Formats: sequence, C-alpha cells, structure tokens
Amino acid sequence: MEDFIKNQTFAVHAVAGVGAITLGTAATYPFETIKTLIQVGSGPDKQLSAHQVFDRVRKLSGASGLYNGFGWLAIGRIMGVGARFGTYELLTAFYKDGRKDNYVYVSEALMAGIVAGGVESLTSSPFELFTVRAQVAAASRVPDTSNLQKPSVSSSSAAKLLRGYCPDVKALDHSVGLLSTLNTKQTNLNGSLKEYPWMMTGTGRAPPVYHVRRPVDVVSLEGWSAMWRGMRSGLVRDCVFGGVFFASWQFLHRAMLDWKAVGMDPIPRFVYIVNFVCIGFSYLLNLVFNDFSIDEDIGPLHPLAVSLAAGFSGSVAAAASHSFDTAKYRSQCLVLPKYITMERKFLRWSLPGKRFERYTGIHPRDRNILFRGIKLRMVCSGITSFILTGSYFFMIDKLT
Repeated sequence: MEDFIKNQTFAVHAVAGVGAITLGTAATYPFETIKTLIQVGSGPDKQLSAHQVFDRVRKLSGASGLYNGFGWLAIGRIMGVGARFGTYELLTAFYKDGRKDNYVYVSEALMAGIVAGGVESLTSSPFELFTVRAQVAAASRVPDTSNLQKPSVSSSSAAKLLRGYCPDVKALDHSVGLLSTLNTKQTNLNGSLKEYPWMMTGTGRAPPVYHVRRPVDVVSLEGWSAMWRGMRSGLVRDCVFGGVFFASWQFLHRAMLDWKAVGMDPIPRFVYIVNFVCIGFSYLLNLVFNDFSIDEDIGPLHPLAVSLAAGFSGSVAAAASHSFDTAKYRSQCLVLPKYITMERKFLRWSLPGKRFERYTGIHPRDRNILFRGIKLRMVCSGITSFILTGSYFFMIDKLT
C-alpha cells in the first residue's frame, strides 16, 4: 500500500510537470518563433525587426506558421526541464544532508545549476534542431516541386541522401556542362557526374535548410552527429542559464523567507533578525551570523511569490546566456552533408575564431549579432518560468 501511494504521488507530480511545461511553452511559442527568426535571419548589415518577421510568417504560412515545430519544442522541454530539475534536486539533496535548517547556499545552487544545465543541453539538443528548422521553414518560400521534371539518372544520389528533394535541373545541367568539356571516351559522363553528392543542387552548395527538417532527412544527409550540432555553444548556454537561474532563485527564496520571518510572533528558532526596512541588509546580517531560521517554522511561501521569483530568475538567466543561444541556433541552420564532415575530418579542419570562440562554438562572423532578440528571449523566458511554476503549484493543489 505504501509503494502504491508513493507511485501515485510520483505520477501526480509527473502529470503536473508535463502539463505546466506544455502550457508555458504554448503561451510563449509565437514569440519564440519570432525571436529565433530574428537570430538566424539577421546579419551584420541586415537587422530584422519583430514586425517584419511576423508579416513574413503570416504571408507565407499564415497565423498557424507561428506554431511550426511546437511539438518538437514541447517534447524537448518536457525532457530537458525534467532532467534539469531532477539533476538539481539530486545534487542539492547531498548538500542538505545532515543540516538542521535544510538550507542550500547560493554558491551551491550555482554549481548544481551548472551541472543540471549541462544535462538538460544533452537531452534537448536534438529536439531544438528540428524546432529551429521547422520555424525557418515557416518563413521560407518553399518552391513547389510537384510540376518539376525529375531526372531519372541524376536523381539517384539525391534520392538516397534526401528523399523527396528535386534538384534544380537547369543549374545541374549547366554545372555538368562546364565539367564535361574534358576529352574522354566515356559515353555516360554527364550521368556519372550528376550522381556525385556535391552536384545535388547544381551549385556546389548543400540543399536549403527547409528541405532538411525531418528526422529521416537529417540522418540520411547529415548523419546522427547532426542531432547535436552546436553542442559547444548549447552546453555553455544551458550551463550559464541553469547556474544563474537556480542561484538567483535561491537568493530570492531565502530573502522572501527572511522577510516573512520578520515580525513573526513567536520568533522562529535560531533567528537573529531585526526589523530592518532594507531586506538586503537583514540578509547580509544573516550571512554574518551564519544561523538561519528553520523553514518549517516560517511556513511555505505564497505560490504567487515563488512564481514571480522564478519569472525574474528566468529573465536574468536568459539575458546572461543569450549570446550562446544565438550561436547555437545559427549553427543548427547550417546543412552540412556527411561528405563535407568527412572531408573536414580528413583535412583536420580547425574551427575559426579566437580561443574563446572556438571553445564556446561562436563563429567569428556572428560577433556583432549575438545579442539580437535578447529582449524577446528575456520576456519569453520570464513568462514561461512564471507560468510553469504557477501552473505546477495549481495542478498539484487540485490533483492532491
């Protein structure tokens, strides 16, 4: 009977968590789409506004285009946020073990948040790839290939690497015509040249990103490693986000508990708090005495206050990690076929940029556009964190 109750409690919290994450993602997803398109569509000399992006998506894909890729992001966030909070709770459980006050220091929350962010990045990276490419497809003018004549010979390599893709026949014939001027006795030279992978588009470039957005297309053309493209910048982004988020949230949580303890009658145990007007000074005084109140004596905080603290922490964490977010999304919009990756490996191709840029996955050409869309991301992250926390408490209260 005890095991059944424990399993039922776990199921209730799991259902509440999934519902809260889905609701928070759905509420801000149109802004997420606009923010992503600003990041990947801007350049050093080209700065897109939110109004321009919205008009383009509405004209090409309609209002529903703002929700392109929502399913991928919802699944990725359910798994990623679950891994983040699960890892954080496991690590902080070791910190709190043996302490009377059940307290976690801000520095400990920072370290646990960094580790939790790394686990989240590894979990949610493949889903972010499909989300970004679906969002780009909503703002791209995809040509209609139903009326195009598919060549029988030259489509063999394209059909193997990217199903359903029809290459540009004119560009393909023109490129082959430039290459087939060699004096040779081979009768089927044109057809042989067209079967090479780098002739898929006829221009020597990879297919556009809106043609490579399904899992089967990504795996067949780019390989399994493409699922974790931009892992360097994504790992740094989520580690910074997790560390700042949990550290600021723990600081605000502790400050709200101390503020609630001021003026309580009877005074909670082990509290050395004078009724100061400035809450920050009372918090510093607690650090000097290193003797905090026991949270059970103070009682739980109001869910609205906890939700507001989570929203503020999410906005601050988003601002601190936004540059790495831009670098990750821009790298995920690059289509790198397997033969190009293999050539780079054989030639020992080194990443461009300075040492910090190489370690964090930032391309040198993106230096001036790393903070595009930072306001939208702060708003989205703050609202999502607020809705996630508030709806989670609400569902737990109703389900239990």
